[in-house]
Amino acid sequence: MSQAETVVLVHGLWVHGVVMTVLARRIARHGFRVANYSYPTVRLSLSENSARLERFCTLLGGTLHFVGHSLGAILVARLLADLARLTVGRAVLLAPPFNDTYAGRRLAGFAAGRAAMGRGVSEWLSSERKINLEHYDIGVIAGRASIGLGRVVAPGLPAPNDGTISVAETRVPGMRDHIELPVSHSGMVFSRIVAHEVCAFLRDGRFSRREEI
Repeated sequence: MSQAETVVLVHGLWVHGVVMTVLARRIARHGFRVANYSYPTVRLSLSENSARLERFCTLLGGTLHFVGHSLGAILVARLLADLARLTVGRAVLLAPPFNDTYAGRRLAGFAAGRAAMGRGVSEWLSSERKINLEHYDIGVIAGRASIGLGRVVAPGLPAPNDGTISVAETRVPGMRDHIELPVSHSGMVFSRIVAHEVCAFLRDGRFSRREEI
């Protein structure tokens, strides 16, 4: 990869960019330049965070590739749909609740749950989600290790799932490739398998489908 190209990592709900450090290091070992982006997941709306991410990316310059996890994947999708000034390569979305989020809607049924998820998730749940990503090279990784908070707040979470997001919810219209891996929702950002497949897609535009490395 040219030094004029950068992989931007975007984390999910309730966490800081530090949780992406392991993934960032593994991606960097494959020769990629990495920028780990952190943002307020609860306090700001999806629109506000998208604008912040675009400003961050503008400062990086060059061709940008993206890896977003969960809410971060939705933020990446929103940015790709809205941006006009950035040069984009490929993007890998990890467990994106793109079609819907059963667990999120169950949690939103409680006032405390709505407050905990914040403005970004609320905006996504109430939107029509008419985002056209067909002009981009998008790869999606879904987990099928059903371990996580989602099974507690939403015991009827459809299978297969990663403990928070069902595989069916991760399917993005226009995506170039989709793969299911034996990882949980939170665990996928620490997984060697996931890091390997992320790099495969960023490099080749398709997943290698090597589950044992």
